[in-house]
Amino acid sequence: MVHRLDAKLSDIVTRLKDKVAIVTGGGSGIGRAIALALARDGGKVAVFGRRREPLDAVVSEIARGGGEAIAVNGDVIHDRETRKAVDEAEKAFGRVNVLVNNAGLLSVSTVENITEDEWDRVVATNLKGPFLMSRGVLPAMRRAGGGSIVNIGSVLGLVAMRDRAAYCASKGGVTLLTKAMALDHAHEKIRVNCICPAIVETDLIRDLFSKTEEGRQARDARMAGLPLGRFGQPADIAELAVFLASDESSWMTGTVIPVDGGLTAY
Repeated sequence: MVHRLDAKLSDIVTRLKDKVAIVTGGGSGIGRAIALALARDGGKVAVFGRRREPLDAVVSEIARGGGEAIAVNGDVIHDRETRKAVDEAEKAFGRVNVLVNNAGLLSVSTVENITEDEWDRVVATNLKGPFLMSRGVLPAMRRAGGGSIVNIGSVLGLVAMRDRAAYCASKGGVTLLTKAMALDHAHEKIRVNCICPAIVETDLIRDLFSKTEEGRQARDARMAGLPLGRFGQPADIAELAVFLASDESSWMTGTVIPVDGGLTAY
């Protein structure tokens, strides 16, 4: 059943009733779409990120739809701030059942031309961030009797691409972190799965291609490599995240799922 984002939650049958989710990088792009979709299906949502204004906008949008959400300022690379996000979500809603590790950073670089500082920022955001958030949420999930961690990895954690060395390394780490955590915590009814998108239409990606003829050609060339002939949309990722957060996926853990327009079918 398809629900409009502006539908009143009281008017629909929800899959995530009584579940509380934290979404990192929840103020824009894929994170925003996931937060809205979780709320649409009845979840209470804590949106976590560095910039307060977009977080507040998402919270307001959820409230207009009849949902419940809070905004938590912080950066996933700092242990104290990740624990604060969990504490505030649990205090506001009584428990935490779902964590979506979405915050990420792109770097167009090789190992030769990337600076050490940029390498550290990419790895800290993309790999250390999910580690810290997951470690911080585990006690709350145990108190809740289990939970679901959804990592937003990348197709570049499965296959490589030129000029993406740091990004590939960090997202490859997320792929195997997912599997390792799934094994470590299955006995606690804590599931861990990973969504691996290819290129998705967000502000970050739109800025990747210049508004020139050369930029248009580069964009068209990237799109031509996708069998389905289009870039992904944030909603494409959000719908799978809702499924993995819900009890409908209760026998799934340790999975790494490409959502890539057919790219990895080659």
